[in-house]
Amino acid sequence: MAKLVFGMNQSLDGYVDHMAFGPSPALFRHFIEEAQEQAGSIYGRRMYEIMRYWDDDHPEWDTDRQAYAAAWRNQPKWVVSRSLKSVGPNARLVGDDLEGAIRQIKAEHDGEIEVAGPDLARSLTELDLIDEYRIYLHPVVLGHGTPYFAGPRPPLRLIAHDRIGEDVIRLTYVPA
Repeated sequence: MAKLVFGMNQSLDGYVDHMAFGPSPALFRHFIEEAQEQAGSIYGRRMYEIMRYWDDDHPEWDTDRQAYAAAWRNQPKWVVSRSLKSVGPNARLVGDDLEGAIRQIKAEHDGEIEVAGPDLARSLTELDLIDEYRIYLHPVVLGHGTPYFAGPRPPLRLIAHDRIGEDVIRLTYVPA
């Protein structure tokens, strides 16, 4: 059975914003390795549309970006959306029965499946479907934006912490 993992970069004051701060080279290499090992990713519409960037080759990419794009393209993707009518390569739309669809995905796969985006994570947290939360804590204060926990704040238990690169601490939690 697959394990659902919600992990995102977060500011010190609890916000996520991919445009306000990005990963260092060391953290980006960490994300490449994670993408290569994942059994797939589950996206909400907005996060999926952002990530579609990796579907197209860009001549200015270095080898790390090429490696990330290859890993992202290779893994299956499930997109939770009522408004999208189609999705790109190696992706499937998830219909109206979110809980049933996600339970089926978990049952049919092994390994880690990434949950991408705080809004989708909120819905899956409410359904008690997320198995692990990974906060990549950056030394940045945003003051506003989308919070990492966009809804319920589940009781959590810290199971690991480690430093990635010079500035980021990864905190790994499971539901308590």
